[in-house]
Amino acid sequence: MQLALEEAAKAAAAGEVPVGAVVVHDGRVIAASGNVTRDPPDPTGHAEVRALRDAARHLGQERLSECDLYVTLEPCAMCAGAIAHARIGRLYYAASDPKSGGVEHGARVFEHAQAHHKPEVYAGMGADEASAILRDFFAARR
Repeated sequence: MQLALEEAAKAAAAGEVPVGAVVVHDGRVIAASGNVTRDPPDPTGHAEVRALRDAARHLGQERLSECDLYVTLEPCAMCAGAIAHARIGRLYYAASDPKSGGVEHGARVFEHAQAHHKPEVYAGMGADEASAILRDFFAARR
């Protein structure tokens, strides 16, 4: 999770919403990214989607069932859908997102019968640090 928090800090420094994601396979980091939605403009440039894309390229396959995904913020519905499609084995996320989350809050994507896959989900690891990064980022913009 520490590397995901570092990716979130990089995103914040670039003016992006500070979310970071890391994909681990067999104990090795194979992909890491922060949000990149503004430059270049890409509404799908969420950290999770970018990390999943890089991990799939690295492994040469679209199924990431032997991978763990670490994210600093509860994934939104779009990212939760991508996680299900990728068949991620375990999802760890730091801070909950009552406003836009798609796992524990909001859409609860993995709870729907239409979800292709439900990963093991673990919440709260690094939540205080992730929440502080987000809080500081948005406070500076108000």
